[in-house]
Amino acid sequence: MPRGNRLVLGVGLGAAAALFALTFRGERARFWERMTLTGFILGNMALANESDLRRIKPTGRDVAFGLASAALLYQIFEVGDRFARSVMPRGSKEIKDIYALRAIAPKEEIAARLATVIGPAEELFWRGFVQRRAGGLAAAAAYGGVHVVTGNMTLIGAAAIAGMYWGLLRALGMSMPALITSHIAWDIWIFLLAPTEGAKEDPDEARR
Repeated sequence: MPRGNRLVLGVGLGAAAALFALTFRGERARFWERMTLTGFILGNMALANESDLRRIKPTGRDVAFGLASAALLYQIFEVGDRFARSVMPRGSKEIKDIYALRAIAPKEEIAARLATVIGPAEELFWRGFVQRRAGGLAAAAAYGGVHVVTGNMTLIGAAAIAGMYWGLLRALGMSMPALITSHIAWDIWIFLLAPTEGAKEDPDEARR
């Protein structure tokens, strides 16, 4: 990798680590505002360094592939949810902590943030920028790594698995619009519409 690319990659990964730390370590009530800002910065960093990302246009085929791949990933996470709850000592609590973030803001607001900024930005940055320079495994490891600051082993593992899944699809030739569709659909599906089994507690309970 040319020295200039290594420098740009290093700056990008450093920025991602810092932004994720600020996002997850800051005041919980402002989590979604910080997460949106993180996505905005990282997404624009990818767009600024990858001219082809600025020219992508989704097609019906992209949407279909994206939705299908999101459905498959959801099934994988249903199995992973049961595994985490049965094998990891703190699995149930850690999953509950993740889903408690739904109670911070109205579902419509969270869905809008996921669909317009957070989901697209994560694909642009991790697959369109980092994976292009460092490869799929490195991108997935880095994506899991920036979540270490949460101290939530279930979330760290989930991020790494999702990163490997989308990274593999990208390596196999899936288009960026399809990946973005997949990420948005999966985020909204698993987090807001159909949480994995056992995580469907009332949002009012999550506030307590």
